[in-house]
Amino acid sequence: MTKTKWNVDPAHSSIDFAIRHMMVSKVKGTFETFEASIEADVEDLTTASIEFSVDVNSISTRNQDRDNHLRSADFFDVEHFPKMTFKSTQIVKKSPGEYEITGDLTIRGTTKPETFMVSYEGSGKDPWGNEKAGFEAHGSISRSEYGLTWNAALETGGVLVADQVQISLEIQASNA
Repeated sequence: MTKTKWNVDPAHSSIDFAIRHMMVSKVKGTFETFEASIEADVEDLTTASIEFSVDVNSISTRNQDRDNHLRSADFFDVEHFPKMTFKSTQIVKKSPGEYEITGDLTIRGTTKPETFMVSYEGSGKDPWGNEKAGFEAHGSISRSEYGLTWNAALETGGVLVADQVQISLEIQASNA
């Protein structure tokens, strides 16, 4: 197969996260609005070019007060930094259909290299003849490295919000 432009289908894709809360449970959330530019041979992602742009204001944790706090200057500061972006810089094939994708992640004006594990889940034609491809990605980042440092100490020890954030993506893309 040759390198093709793929359009992410947001209705069949997601960018989700999970973070430990109060040292005892996890809070999960999603970013509802995002765009991507992908040029790839889905059978061999090593030459792919991948870029994501996430509207940080679209954050949802199913709690309006928490979402508004996450949008504030304590966390994402969406007024000054409305987008979170990722641009691939290196892709290494680990095994058939499995890749390590490293790229520049920018949050709150800070750019750092991050690596995500990506699986090619397969491709096929939909009932209308459009070629679709599926991908899963996951990784972890340190929120404090991006200036998201707000926290509160707990009486019992520990902190309210952990530093490590688990990120997962489910992507369905079309070459139409």
